[in-house]
Amino acid sequence: MLFPTVDFAIFFVAVFAVAWLIRPWHLWWRVFLVLASWFFYGFWEPKFVLLLIGSTAFNWAVGRDLARMRGPEGLDRFGRWFLGFGIAANLATLGWFKYYGFFVKDVAGLIERFGVDLPLPLLQITLPVAISFFTFHAISYLVDIARGQCEPLSPLDFALYLSFFPHLVAGPIVRVTEFAPQIRAPFRDRVIDAAPAFTLIVAGLFKKVVISTYLAGEIADPVFASPGTHSALENLLGVYAYAVQIFADFSGYTDIAIGCALLLGIQFPQNFDQPYRAWSLQDFWRRWHMTLSRWLRDYLYIPLGGSRGSKWFTYRNLFLTMLLGGLWHGAAWTFVAWGAIHGAGLVIEREVRARNRWLRGTAAKAAGWFITFHVVCFAWIFFRAETFGAAWHVITRIATAWGEPSPAATPLLIAVIAGAIAAQFLPRDLFRRFEVTYSELAPAAQAAMLAVALVLIDALGPEGVAPFIYFQF
Repeated sequence: MLFPTVDFAIFFVAVFAVAWLIRPWHLWWRVFLVLASWFFYGFWEPKFVLLLIGSTAFNWAVGRDLARMRGPEGLDRFGRWFLGFGIAANLATLGWFKYYGFFVKDVAGLIERFGVDLPLPLLQITLPVAISFFTFHAISYLVDIARGQCEPLSPLDFALYLSFFPHLVAGPIVRVTEFAPQIRAPFRDRVIDAAPAFTLIVAGLFKKVVISTYLAGEIADPVFASPGTHSALENLLGVYAYAVQIFADFSGYTDIAIGCALLLGIQFPQNFDQPYRAWSLQDFWRRWHMTLSRWLRDYLYIPLGGSRGSKWFTYRNLFLTMLLGGLWHGAAWTFVAWGAIHGAGLVIEREVRARNRWLRGTAAKAAGWFITFHVVCFAWIFFRAETFGAAWHVITRIATAWGEPSPAATPLLIAVIAGAIAAQFLPRDLFRRFEVTYSELAPAAQAAMLAVALVLIDALGPEGVAPFIYFQF
């Protein structure tokens, strides 16, 4: 059930209406949202609802026992082993569904190089939608309990936390300490601040349906499908277009998710903050998929040792974090390469700063932005390409195919790409000022503006909408 579809519109209107009516009955409000979330998840493949319910039951039980084991000094040795068991079980489930085929093929290929014919069972395993995201939520819940940062939730509250449908499929990754306080206390009234929610939903729909879909169909998909039939300029524009596409696609999803959650009375953390205006890779990761960045920092980088050791120990931890972050995105070495590029770039940045060679001033920051943007775009080539060969083909065409005709490089395409990148530099509070202005209008005017915006999005968008890119992760 994709957000920009009639199916979801009908589903959400029904859920919102019922949730609004039963808000004063806090228990039934939570029960209803859990059941609605399970229905939403089962819309893709009903049998995987059992996987979500099983993950909920298992992690709630582990979290309850971890809380009992935690003493004034934290977990004892057995408690740490039990925490490790809980994390390992979650990762094993994720690994089975997401990485089994990937590793079996690689192991089989490695064995064959030594002349050993050992056929390994290659099973056709369907990847459950959202398994990475609810696994990350579950792991953070267990670790936070072990650290004493939160108390275990009731079974119902934990089920709602893990399965709440606006963030279930593609984030943002919400901490239990951010979510639980909002569902514990009963609502005092049925008043909902709808203006920010509607503006976020419309902005998200525009990004996804108009910008992302246009760039994908016009240049990004054709270039990555067949780099050799496109000129250097078209390949370069294809890379730039994909950079804008994935931002518009993912931030568009996040905007819709945050807006839908607001209408249901839940506030999510911000997930994007104009990432393509970043002047360093460190700055980029403070702005791109911010909830994932914090998750990787708190549950991977810091447990690895963080920056508590020597300089090279810190660099190792930083590189491994990004490498594993790349692997999390998909069962392919191209994703590992994407993570390695970012990890190496972050290490180089730190080393340059450590040697006091980090340039300052407006011109230096402009140069930093240019370099950062193109390192990010270079990494996106591997993220988007199906194979290393395909990625290398795009790179070589950009380097060698100048002077060839570029019929796909239309003025409209260039304007959309340039405009989308330039929009990253607009004042941060511009959108907030529009929200305030919109909220001050009369309800009839708000409804009219919303209707006009939706009609324009529908008119500018294509027939049908492709799944969000991050659904595959």
